[in-house]
Amino acid sequence: MKNNYRMTDRKIRAAIIGGAGYTGGEACRLLTFHPSVELAYVHSVSNAGNLICDVHTDLVGDTDMCFTDTLSSDVDVMFLCLGHGDSRKFLENNHIDDNVRIIDLSQDFRLAAGSSSGSRSFVYGLPEMNADKIATAHDIANPGCFATAIQLALLPLASAGALTDEVHISAATGSTGAGQKPTSTTHFSWRHANFSSYKTFTHQHLHEIGESLTGLQPSFDKALNFIPYRGDFARGILASAYTRFDGSIDEALALYRDYYEDAAFTFVSERPVSLKQVVNTNKCLLSLEKHDDKLLVTSVIDNLLKGASGQAVQNMNIMFGLPEREGLGLKPSAF
Repeated sequence: MKNNYRMTDRKIRAAIIGGAGYTGGEACRLLTFHPSVELAYVHSVSNAGNLICDVHTDLVGDTDMCFTDTLSSDVDVMFLCLGHGDSRKFLENNHIDDNVRIIDLSQDFRLAAGSSSGSRSFVYGLPEMNADKIATAHDIANPGCFATAIQLALLPLASAGALTDEVHISAATGSTGAGQKPTSTTHFSWRHANFSSYKTFTHQHLHEIGESLTGLQPSFDKALNFIPYRGDFARGILASAYTRFDGSIDEALALYRDYYEDAAFTFVSERPVSLKQVVNTNKCLLSLEKHDDKLLVTSVIDNLLKGASGQAVQNMNIMFGLPEREGLGLKPSAF
């Protein structure tokens, strides 16, 4: 994996645009403590002048930086932690020097048909599939949270041309997946001790999942039947996907272990997996079961880290020739 960036002794200067939300907060935490990064500024129109630690209160004592509403291109990389549709508008309405690299966490540039903005061309930032392209990329479209969990469950099958039937997927996400702005389905009284489905068979992440799978297995033309659920917890995604598989469980395990042999954060577990193993980390853990002719793959990630800001920092590390795990040695919430 070759990289087109030559590291110098100075740190990478990074900026966060849209730093007051959940993904912006995670990016603040990761970049504040990243040994090779200088966090130059955190942009927020709604919180300009306020201390970052007054919004992201766990950073009390770690930074005295304030949010700003002033943009500067005197950085090496910008993380766009903006709402869907807002990243494209931001780049269209603000002059950002061409030499500044962009890592976008919205869905605006993930699909091939919409992966450009002006002179910028975005590479889909799933390291387990696109590490070589990420290493030479100038701009990255960070994958969606559900899309990350589900793709990591299915990529080895697609890579081997082993997707031969419909895929049935169910996945539950924490309330932070809906963003920081309160809604009727995220406030405590509704979410607590509750469970519900939404966007059944129509979730927007299906498009990027489909593009990735057909990129690896062009012949795949079967349905992806996806039922998303709102979980009664703050963060994390557990996704279960099953489909026809003619091989044995040992063959499936060998296939997955071989595919993820060099992965920095994705691992195949011999035991059933659970959310607390990965929440607060950049890991994805997978477990496999074979039942008759069906292979069941369970995938767990933290939706704000491997599903968003952690993966964005992982992509930055690859782009700038840093060790892939640098700044991401995080402890899970497990006991």
